[in-house]
Amino acid sequence: MPRRPRIVLPNVPLHIIQRGNNRQACFYARQDYHIYLEWLGKYAVETGCTVHAYVLMTNHVHLLLTPENSESAGHMMKKLGQRYVQYVNRTYRRSGTLWEGRYRSCLIQSEIYLYTCHRYIELNPVRAKLVDHPADYPWSSYQANGHGMSNGILKPHPLYEALGSDMTERQIAYRELYRHELGPDVIDKIRKSTNGNFVLGDRRFAEQIEAKLGRRATPGRSGRPKGY
Repeated sequence: MPRRPRIVLPNVPLHIIQRGNNRQACFYARQDYHIYLEWLGKYAVETGCTVHAYVLMTNHVHLLLTPENSESAGHMMKKLGQRYVQYVNRTYRRSGTLWEGRYRSCLIQSEIYLYTCHRYIELNPVRAKLVDHPADYPWSSYQANGHGMSNGILKPHPLYEALGSDMTERQIAYRELYRHELGPDVIDKIRKSTNGNFVLGDRRFAEQIEAKLGRRATPGRSGRPKGY
């Protein structure tokens, strides 16, 4: 069965997850994280992707970005993935694949799910019990988004800029979003949308995307087709 084409539209945010092959590690030392982030910033600019949030876990990566065109994200992930694999294989004298096939992604309805996706991504280390607070994890965008730490990779989404009249107000408002954890139903919805290559939004948003793309953007209903 052929793979479903990715659901991507220009200037609509995208949540991406890429896992290590068989959930094996893809980062082994501090230097690996630094190098991946350096190349993420480089290839995001080259391919027209605006990165809003990220987290690098030991065996997978989450990104929240807005692509300039329908090919931007795919080109960025290909360039970044290939170069990083070459680096890992050369550095650790290994061979073969590092990533688990295709990366997973979902289109996001900004007004409802942008901040939710920010929190889902940056709270990953907390859910994994690596840290007690996202500010304690060095390989995510939280310190930049929440505390203004210098970061050459990120560019705020317009909704982030609407959090306040200046950076201090925005950071305070952003940190306030993290006073409560995400509920399991929200986490499950994000995971299913991303793993299934579906949209993350309400019914109206899904219908708009389906009309633009001319194909299904939500999970099909279970059961036998009509007429049977």
